[in-house]
Amino acid sequence: MLMNLGGDESRRIKALQALLAPDESRDEVLRKFVQLASQALGIPGSFISVLDDEHQFVRASRNFDLKESSRDDSLCRHVVDSDIPVVVPDTLHDPRFSTHPLIIGEPFIRFYAGVPLKNRERIVLGTLCVTDTRPHTFSTEQLATLKLLGELVMSFLEAWHAASFTDVVTGLPNRQRLIRDLQFLAAAGDTTLRRLVLIDCIDMPRAYELARSMGMLPVENLLKDMATLLPLRLRPGVDDRIYTVATGRFAILTGAKSRLSASYVATVLQGISADLEEGISVELTAYTGETAFMPGSFSAQEILRQGVSALHEAIGQGVSAMSFNESFDASRTEDFLLMNDLAVALEKNEGLYLVYQPKVCLQTGVPLGLEALIRWKHPTRGELSPAMFIPLASQTNLVSALTEWVINSVIAQQKAWRSTTIRLPVSVNVSEMDFAREGYADYLEDKMIKAGLPTALLGIECMETESILESPAALKGLEMLKQRGFALSLDDFGIGYSNISYLRRMPLDVIKLDKSLISELSSDTASRIIARSIIKMLKDLDYTVLAEGVENAEIVSTLRQYGCDQAQGFFYSKPLPVEELQSWLSWKLRDRLYG
Repeated sequence: MLMNLGGDESRRIKALQALLAPDESRDEVLRKFVQLASQALGIPGSFISVLDDEHQFVRASRNFDLKESSRDDSLCRHVVDSDIPVVVPDTLHDPRFSTHPLIIGEPFIRFYAGVPLKNRERIVLGTLCVTDTRPHTFSTEQLATLKLLGELVMSFLEAWHAASFTDVVTGLPNRQRLIRDLQFLAAAGDTTLRRLVLIDCIDMPRAYELARSMGMLPVENLLKDMATLLPLRLRPGVDDRIYTVATGRFAILTGAKSRLSASYVATVLQGISADLEEGISVELTAYTGETAFMPGSFSAQEILRQGVSALHEAIGQGVSAMSFNESFDASRTEDFLLMNDLAVALEKNEGLYLVYQPKVCLQTGVPLGLEALIRWKHPTRGELSPAMFIPLASQTNLVSALTEWVINSVIAQQKAWRSTTIRLPVSVNVSEMDFAREGYADYLEDKMIKAGLPTALLGIECMETESILESPAALKGLEMLKQRGFALSLDDFGIGYSNISYLRRMPLDVIKLDKSLISELSSDTASRIIARSIIKMLKDLDYTVLAEGVENAEIVSTLRQYGCDQAQGFFYSKPLPVEELQSWLSWKLRDRLYG
C-alpha cells in the first residue's frame, strides 16, 4: 500500500491511514531513527510527521513535544507541497514564519530543516525534520545526511508494510491487515453491521502439482491473476476491502447490506478461469463462506474464524456458499476437540483397546481368522462408537498413528498367544496413505520378524479403492506387502467404487462382500441373484470370498449354496474383547484341541 500509488488517490489515502494507525513496533523503530538524526546532525530536536489534507501528525519525536497540528500551521507542509528539502536557519528572519504560532509560541521553533519521505514512485507521504529553539547554520553535508536518513526511514516503512500488511505475491492487504482493520472498527466504536466473506477458488494441491512440473512462477501468476480478477468481477464499492488471507484464499470486508454476499460472490465467480502463463489457463471452482457481525461483538480473530468455519462447511458439503451456523460450528469444534483427545489417548496409550471378530469357514463353522477392531473408552464421554472418531481421524494424519497403534497391539497380542493354542491370522485396516509410504512393507515385515512371528499372521485390509488406484505408490506398496507374505483383503466390496475391472490391478487374496449385499438375501430375489452372480465371478477369478454382516442361519445356508468361503457377523459372534474371545475360541476349537 506504500507502493504503486501513482494516479490512485484512494490508495494514497489508505497508505496515509496505514501510517497514521498505531503500531508500537513500527513507532519504536521510528523513534530510533529520530534519535539517530539528532545525534548525527547535532540538532537536539527531531521528528517524523505524516500529513493528510487537513492535519499533521507526529509519529515519532525527540525533544519535540508537539503531537498534532493543523496542516496550515505545519512547517512540514512546505516540504510536502514543494517536494524538496526546506532549511530555515532562523525562523524569525524568514517572512513566511516570523509570525507563525509555532514560532512565537510553543514549541518556539527557531531552526527547522526537513526532507520529504517519498516512496519509490516519488509520492510524498511525510517528512523527517530536525528542529531547535535557537538558530543554526546547516551545511551541505548535514543536509545530505538528513536526506540519506529520510531515504532509510522510507525504505523501512515500505519494508514494514510489505512484511506486515501486504501479501507479497498478490499485492493485496494480507490477513494481518484484515485483523488490524477489524480491531480498528471495534476501537472506533463502529456500530455498522458488517459482513466478512471468505473465498476459496484455487485447488492449491493441484496448483502445487503444477508447480512440480512448471515451477512456482506460473502458480504465482495464477494468484496474481486472481487478485486482478476479483475486483474486476465483483466491482467492490469504496468501503469494500479485498484481502489475501492465505495462499489461494481471499476475503472481503463489507457492510451487511452490501450486495457482496457469499452467494452473490459465488455466483459472479462461477465459471471463471485464471492464467498460469500465456496460453495456459485453469478453470476455478469458487466456494464462499460468510459471517455477519457488529464490530467489537467478537474479537477480530473470532470473526475470521467464523468466516473460515462457514467456508469449510461449504467446501465439505460441496455447496457454493454458506453462512456461519453456530450449530455446525459447534459440531466442528467438538470434532476438533475429539481429535485432540484422540491424539492424547494415542500418546499416553489410555482408553483405546481392541476387540476381535471371528472369521468362520462357511462349510465347517471353524474359525479361520480374526479382524481387529479398535474401541475407545473416552475419559468423559464413555464408550464411543468407532463411527464417531475413525472417519474424523481418516481426514487427518492421526489415521496413520491409529493404524500404528492397532498393528502394535495386534503384534503384542499374537506374541502373547504363542503360549496358547491360538494360531489365527488377525487382519487390520490400513489406509492408502500408509500403503504409499516408501518401504512400508519392509517396515511391517521387520516388525513381525522382531516379534518372532510369520507375516502370514498379520492380514491387511484396504478400502479407499479409488484412492489406491490413483496412487502408483500405493499399488506398489500393496505388491510389496503381497511379496512378503501378508494376506491382502479388499473391504466393503459392493458399495462405492466397485468397478470389477480394478480387481486385477490390485494383488488381492480375499474379497469381503459388504453387508448391504448380504442383509436382504432372505427376503429379496434381486439381492440373491446379484449376490450369487458376484460370488461366482469372484470364485472364477480365484479369490477367497468372505461375507460380512451374516446374522441368521438362512443367510448362512444361502451363502453355502452360492459357494461363498467365509463369513463374519453376529450369527457367529459379535466383536469380542480378548478374555471373551479366548473362551469362545476354546469352545469353537474344542474338537481340534481334544478330538
